[in-house]
Amino acid sequence: MKQNSDNPYSEFIDNFRQTIAGARALPFGGFPPAQRAAIRPGGPIVLLFSPHPDDECITGGLALRLLREDGCRVVNIAVTLGSRKDRQPQRLGELAAACSFLGFETECAGKSGLENINPVSRANNPDKWKESVSIIAGILSKYKPAMIFLPHDDDFNSTHTGVHHLVADALRILPGSFSCLAVETEYWRAMSSPNLMVEISDAEAADLVAAISFHAGEVARNPYHVGLPSWLHDNVRRGSEIAGGQGGSAHNFGFAALYRLRKWTPKSMKDVVLKSCVLPAGKSAGSLLE
Repeated sequence: MKQNSDNPYSEFIDNFRQTIAGARALPFGGFPPAQRAAIRPGGPIVLLFSPHPDDECITGGLALRLLREDGCRVVNIAVTLGSRKDRQPQRLGELAAACSFLGFETECAGKSGLENINPVSRANNPDKWKESVSIIAGILSKYKPAMIFLPHDDDFNSTHTGVHHLVADALRILPGSFSCLAVETEYWRAMSSPNLMVEISDAEAADLVAAISFHAGEVARNPYHVGLPSWLHDNVRRGSEIAGGQGGSAHNFGFAALYRLRKWTPKSMKDVVLKSCVLPAGKSAGSLLE
């Protein structure tokens, strides 16, 4: 349909479509490393439990800020390498390149990722599930993280919800002295009750998109990396109301990520009272660890 020349937003929509089309033509990965931050010796360790290669980039905005602003050591745990065995070696290479670009470390759960991490397997194959839980518990014991990232328990994709339960089950078998902050992420389905909106700067958004593009085999079939800025931008609308309070003023952020921050205390997950539900770009992300 022909654009309405009297509509002042017609040019905006046309430019938006052209921008997306131009972004789809950009190269996949292969760029020099992004901004490097010095890791604080003996500083906090942050673990990202990623259901698939690329989730570390999609939901890693806060982790990236913790690395750059507070010198946290960020380690991505690749829980699975996807369901296609023929693609797993390639996906591992893409993952290593994406994490290297951002400055994250990466480690596979098990020798080459775990298999069948989903609620059905948890219910129907308890022995195998117990083995996987033990592997994750071993990783938690090894790193003793100050903060972990995991999908929320209703994130639609069966592997995402499976990883939530896998990590939660692993936490339950750790010694009673173990505690850490737990950050729940969203992607496939929005959380009903996020409690933290984290501003993502333009530079950070660009680096996250670029990092996703290193997963070339995935974005070649579905260029979802170019949609990330739109999602991050819409999070500002949602977060201003949900995390910031219904009816509140909209924040003038370009981009944001939404999370639910809680704390694992011996044997149970506890809500935390945040001084502010909004983490703007001018405030150190390390303040969440205080």
